Amino acid sequence: MNVPKVINTYCPKCKAHTEHSLSLLKVGKRRALAIGERRHKREKRGYGGQGWPMQKKFAKTTKKQTLKFKCKKCGFTIQKKGLRLRKLTIGGQT
Repeated sequence: MNVPKVINTYCPKCKAHTEHSLSLLKVGKRRALAIGERRHKREKRGYGGQGWPMQKKFAKTTKKQTLKFKCKKCGFTIQKKGLRLRKLTIGGQT
């Protein structure tokens, strides 16, 4: 699906419709000191290995793409869950 680079939409900070630049949200680096990471590491130690069954087969073939809308006037960023689709192209003809 093709999406334009710039969209005119509502900005809650400006309280008006302004131009927004679009980008895809990228997943950040996992934090090693987060409680879930530490707990998982502790459960994997010693005999017994993995604490719960690893998911091998996934039901879904696609993920919901999260779009970032950045206001060109004030720089405020809004994240919106997009559609469930295989490929999202921003400002391109593919």
